[in-house]
Parts: sequence; C-alpha cells; structure tokens
Amino acid sequence: MERSEGPHSGPGTVERYAPWPRPKDLPPGPTTSRVTLRVNGAAHAVEVDHRTTLLDLLRERLALTGSKKGCDHGQCGACTVLVDGRRSNSCLLLAIAMDGCDIVTVEGLADVDGADGDLHPLQRAFLERDAFQCGYCTPGQLCSAVGMLSEAASGEPSLATAPGAPHGGPVPLTDEEIRERLSGNLCRCGAYPHILDAVRDVIA
Repeated sequence: MERSEGPHSGPGTVERYAPWPRPKDLPPGPTTSRVTLRVNGAAHAVEVDHRTTLLDLLRERLALTGSKKGCDHGQCGACTVLVDGRRSNSCLLLAIAMDGCDIVTVEGLADVDGADGDLHPLQRAFLERDAFQCGYCTPGQLCSAVGMLSEAASGEPSLATAPGAPHGGPVPLTDEEIRERLSGNLCRCGAYPHILDAVRDVIA
C-alpha cells in the first residue's frame, strides 16, 4: 500500500494508507445461500447470509430461543445443541455449513428420549434436583449432558478416563468423569453440585 504524504506529515502525525485495489474483472460473489436442515424433527429450507451462525439462525429465523447467546465465543456453553447427535457450540458454527444436518435444541430434547411428549429424563431430573437458578445456562447444560451420556455409552474417553481403561465399551461415569465432560458448560450461579446430582439420577 502507498503512504499518503500530506503537508503536515512528519513525526507524531498519522499516516494514511490507500486501500488495496480490487481487480475490476472480479465481480462480487453471492452472499447468501439456501440451506436445508432438520431441526427438532422438522425440515427447514432457509436462505441465509454466509456469515450467519447456527445460533443466530435458530434464534432469529426459527424462533427457537432456548439456545442462549452468552459469550458468543464458544467459551461458556450456553448455546450448546446437538448436531447429528454430537454436542456443539452453535455460536461457532456457520449455518451454511449445517446443510443437511440434524439439529436438536433444548426444545426438542423431549423427543430424543421422552415418552409420549413427556420431558427428557434429564429435564425431569434437573427440575427435581433444582439444578438451575437463573436458568440462562440450563438449555446448554441439558443438551451437553444428553450428548455426554451418548459419548460415554459409545466408549469415547475423556481426560478423566483412566489410561488403561478398555476401549469400545461404555465408560463408567464417575463424578470425576461427569465433571470433566461437562466442564465446557459454565454456570455463574454455581449450581454444579445439583447438576451433578441430576446426571447421577439419570445414570443410576
């Protein structure tokens, strides 16, 4: 880039730089695309801006406001959803990359393992154990816990899994395992002991 010299340039002055020229023969490309994804069992075909995150698509376009926008940087876990059965921070996923994916939010958890429209067992356990206070992190905590149970059942180890543990079988969910596997979901109210109790109730 070229430096723009002015009559007042010199020590202590701000130097202005001309922008890089854009090739005139390169037209701007499209900024939106149509994606089709299945959310809580229902198919949705949506035209989205390429910069739209899955979280914003769920909240702003599909009115599924259960998933919360906390840090918006993938650090707090409040926006956790299940993508093809795997828990994911929806604030870090571009909606355009979710084309063809199966998404489950907290609104759809009852259909994952609930009976005749009843609550998911973890949702009932959270209520019975008072595993929330303000409730802001609860949707992410629930989705993360559901994903965690599936991961442990399939034998996926965590940092807390003993190095010599047999591969392929279910991982025993000790308190240490549960805490490690849910460590990506933060609760500012400090309801962690009750969350642990709720998960214990479900796996008992």
